[in-house]
Amino acid sequence: MLLLMRRTIAAISVPVISTPAVSALLACVMAASAAPDARAQIPASAYQELHWRMVGPFRGGRTRAVAGVPSRPNVFYMAQVDGGVWKTDDAGRTWRPIFDGQPTQSVGAIAAAPSNPDIVYVGTGEGLHRPDLSVGDGVYKSTDAGRTWKHMGLPDAQQIPQIAVDPRNPDRVFAAVLGHPYGPSRQRGVFRSLDGGRTWQRVLYVDEDTGASDIEIDPRNPAVVYAALWQARLGPWEDQNHFEGAGGGLYKSTDGGKTWRKLRRGLPASAVQFDLAIAPSRPSRLFVELSTTEEGEYASGKGNGLYRSDDAGESWALVNSDPRVTERASDFAEVKVHPTDPDTVFTASVVTWKSTDGGKTF
Repeated sequence: MLLLMRRTIAAISVPVISTPAVSALLACVMAASAAPDARAQIPASAYQELHWRMVGPFRGGRTRAVAGVPSRPNVFYMAQVDGGVWKTDDAGRTWRPIFDGQPTQSVGAIAAAPSNPDIVYVGTGEGLHRPDLSVGDGVYKSTDAGRTWKHMGLPDAQQIPQIAVDPRNPDRVFAAVLGHPYGPSRQRGVFRSLDGGRTWQRVLYVDEDTGASDIEIDPRNPAVVYAALWQARLGPWEDQNHFEGAGGGLYKSTDGGKTWRKLRRGLPASAVQFDLAIAPSRPSRLFVELSTTEEGEYASGKGNGLYRSDDAGESWALVNSDPRVTERASDFAEVKVHPTDPDTVFTASVVTWKSTDGGKTF
C-alpha cells in the first residue's frame, strides 16, 4: 500500500491466469520444487497463457510541481503532492522516480536553473491547503540533474508551493514558504538564498499566520521579483474553509528582493489569494488568478477572476470573470503564459482552459 501511495504515477500489473494454465503451472512447480535449479525445470508452455492487465492506480493524484528544461526539450520533472519526484528524458513517454531515497515524498515545487539545467531545486510540502494534506521538511538540491540530492535548509517550512531561480545565476534562488497548515509558525513568507541554498534570508514577511504562495522572477530583469502572500488555514477539525485572511496580497520588488511594495491599483480590496504568471516574451504583461472574500462578485465583475497588467504590475484590469476559468481558485488554480505569444494563456483547475486573445475568452 505504501509503495502504491509513493509511486502514484506507476501502473501496477498482475498476471491473469486461466484455469488450465494454473493447473499446468502448479504441477510443474511442484514437480520441480526439489530440483537444484527450479527455473530450468519449468517449460515455457506452463506459463505462456499468462498475460498482464493494469490494476491501477489509474491516476497520479493532485499535482502542483512541474518543471521543464528549455535547453533540454525532452526533459521534464513532475511530482504529485505526496508521490515524490519523477523525471522523463523522452518527452513523457517514460518516467522514473528520482526522489525515493529522501525522507519526505511530499513535494510542492520544482525548479531547474535556466543557466545550468543540472541544478534542480525541490521544495517539499504540497502547498495546497486542504484538511488532508502532507507536509515536508524544507528545500532539496541536485547538481547532477536529479541523480543525487542534498537537503538545503528551511526544515520547518512545512509547505513550499513555489521556487524561482535567477535565469542568469543558479545560486540566487527564492522560495515561497506557506508554512504550517494548521497553526501559526515563524518560518513563513519569501526566503532568498544567494549561495545556492546553503543559507537563507527571509526577505518578505507579514506575520506568523501569513505565508507565501507564489514567487516569480522577471526573465529579462532578475532584479524584478513578484510575490504572492496568502493568509490561510484549514484544519481537519474545522467545518469551513479558512482561506479568507486579510494578511495576504501581491507584492513587487525592483531591487532583487531587498525591499517590497504591495500592488493595489485595479485589484479588489477583498482579494485573499493570488496565482501569478509573467509573459516570457513580454515581461511587462502579467496575469493573476485571484479569489476574494466577497460572495456574488462574479456577476458584478469586481471580484474573483483573471486579471491582467500590461505595465509590470502597476495597474490591473479584470479580463475574465467566468467562474469556470477560476474554479477551485482557493486551492488549486494555476495560470501560465505561452513562452513566445503573450496572448496565449492557460488556466488549470478542475480542467484546463486556453485563451488566444490575452485572457478575454477561453
